[in-house]
Amino acid sequence: MADGIQAPRGPARWVLLAVVVVAAVAGVFYLLGAGHESTDDAQVEGRITQVATRVGGPIIQLNVTDNQYVEKGAVLAQIDPREYQVALDHANAELADARANAIAAGINVPIATVSTSSDIRTAAGGLDEAQAGITVSDSQVEAARAQLRAAEARVRERVATASRAARDVERLKPLVAKEEIAQQQFDAAVSAADAAKATAEEAEADVAAARTAVAVAEQRAVQARAGATRAEASVASAKTGPEQLQVTRARAAAADARVKQMEATVAQAQLNLERTTIKAPANGIVGKRAIELGQQVQPSQPLFAIVSRDDIWVVANFKETQLAEMRPGQRTVVEVDALGGRRFNAKLDSIGAATGAKFSLLPPENATGNYVKVVQRVPVKIVLDEGQDPEHLLRPGFSVVPTIYTK
Repeated sequence: MADGIQAPRGPARWVLLAVVVVAAVAGVFYLLGAGHESTDDAQVEGRITQVATRVGGPIIQLNVTDNQYVEKGAVLAQIDPREYQVALDHANAELADARANAIAAGINVPIATVSTSSDIRTAAGGLDEAQAGITVSDSQVEAARAQLRAAEARVRERVATASRAARDVERLKPLVAKEEIAQQQFDAAVSAADAAKATAEEAEADVAAARTAVAVAEQRAVQARAGATRAEASVASAKTGPEQLQVTRARAAAADARVKQMEATVAQAQLNLERTTIKAPANGIVGKRAIELGQQVQPSQPLFAIVSRDDIWVVANFKETQLAEMRPGQRTVVEVDALGGRRFNAKLDSIGAATGAKFSLLPPENATGNYVKVVQRVPVKIVLDEGQDPEHLLRPGFSVVPTIYTK
C-alpha cells in the first residue's frame, strides 16, 4: 500500500473482518432499538360493570345468557314483583288517608281562627254586660232598702197616730157617758181612731212589700254577680283560644308532614317495584352470570358483569428506566398475542401517577433498614386509534406487546 502501509495478511485479516462485522451488527441493532420502547408486561383493559340487585325475591324471568351482547336499558332479568306491588298499593292507601286528614286539619285552622276572635269578643261583651248588671242590681237593692226604710218610718208615724187616736177615744168615753161632751165629738174621735188604725195597717203592708222588694233586689244582685263570675270564666276560657289555635295549627302541620312522609314511602315502594326489573346499565357483553331461573336472590347480590366492547385501552407496565423519552400523544403499535400477533395503531395517552408497587396491598418500605434498589414499573395507558377494532375482537385481559415510538 502507499506510504509503506501494508494490509494485514493471513489470520489477522479474518480477525479484523470479524470485528468489523460485529461492529456493524451492533450498530444496526442500536439503530433499530433507538427511538422506541416496548414491553411484554401489558394487557388489554376495559370497562366492566357489575350488576347487582337492589331488592330480593325469586327470579321469574331470565332474558340473557353468557357472552350475549346487550344494549343499555335491555331487560336482563325479572324478580317477582307481586310483593312490591302490594307494598306500593298499601303506601298509596296510606297516602290517601294522610291527605284526607291534612285537608280536614287545614280546614280547622281558619275555623279556629274566626272562632277564637269571636269567642274573645263575645266573652268580653258578656263580662261588660254582667258588670253593668251588677251595678244596676246594686242600685236597685239600695233603692229597695231606701223604700223599706221610708215605709218603716211611715209605719212608726202612723202607729203612733193610731195609738194617740185610740187613747183619745178612751178619754172621751167617760165624758160622753156623762154627757159632758157631745155624742158627735165622740163619734168623730172614734172615726179618727179607726182611720189612723187603717192607715197604720196600710203602712205595715207597705213595709212588707218593701221588704219583699229588697229580697228580690238582693236576689237579682246575687244572680248578677253569679253571671259576672260565669262571664269572667268565659273570658278566661276565650283567652286560651290562641293557644288552642296554635294546637290546631300544629295538628295541621303534623298532618302535612305525615303526607310528605307517606309520599316518600310511596316513592320508595315505587322505586322498589321498578328495581324488580333488572336492566343493563351500559352496552356490553354479559359475563359472569351468577343466577338461574327461579333462584331466590338477596339485595346487593351480584348477578352479572357487563363488559364494554367499545371502551377498550391498554395498560403497559414499563420499567422506570424506559420513561425518560415518553410523552403523551406518541405513536404506538400494539401487537396482540391472542390475534396471532395482529398489530393495532394507538397512541400513548398518559403515564401513571405512581408505580405499580405503590398501589399494591403491601407497598414496599425502603426506610426499614436493608435497602436493595429494584427497578420499578410504572403503568402507562395506551388508547387505540379510531376504527382500529371494528370487529370488536379485543377483550379485557388479552396479553399484548406495545411499542412506543419516542422519536
